[in-house]
Amino acid sequence: MHAACVMYQANKRRGTHSTRGRSELKYSNRKPWRQKGTGRARAGTRRSPLWRGGGTIFGPKPRDYRYAMPKKARRRATQSALLSKLRDGETVVVDGLAAPSGKTREVAAVLRALGLTGQTVLIAVREADPMLVRACRNLPNVTLLPVSDLNAYELIRNRRLLITRDGLDAALELWGDRVGVAAKES
Repeated sequence: MHAACVMYQANKRRGTHSTRGRSELKYSNRKPWRQKGTGRARAGTRRSPLWRGGGTIFGPKPRDYRYAMPKKARRRATQSALLSKLRDGETVVVDGLAAPSGKTREVAAVLRALGLTGQTVLIAVREADPMLVRACRNLPNVTLLPVSDLNAYELIRNRRLLITRDGLDAALELWGDRVGVAAKES
């Protein structure tokens, strides 16, 4: 699970960090002073990394941090995370979740009634209804995902899992027997 979470975080990185090396600085190529006879240390350019305002040695450059784990390993990590949520009693199963008008207050009222305020909540549904997405998107600490998009990172990052009965059935189809046994126990 840890490797999967690190991968998801690495893949989210923008990688836009950059510093100027000595070749990228806008300074003259002229020697600041002659090589010998001044009593000062020899200097060839103001761009030197030893000087204030000089270039950075081996500084960060824009790069892509993305990498991929084997599909089976990612699947196993998601299974383990879902299994731990079910076993630890951090899962709430509801018959249905809808926000017909797309109002945030409707979903907020459901979360309040279930005692899920003040903690991070991952809402998993079989298919994301556009009105439900609209109702959830302005709630802090609430993430809405279809069951097919569940991953180990989101399951671990959120303290509680709110899943619909249809979503649980879809999860059992997707993630198999290990999760099914835990779902029946809890």
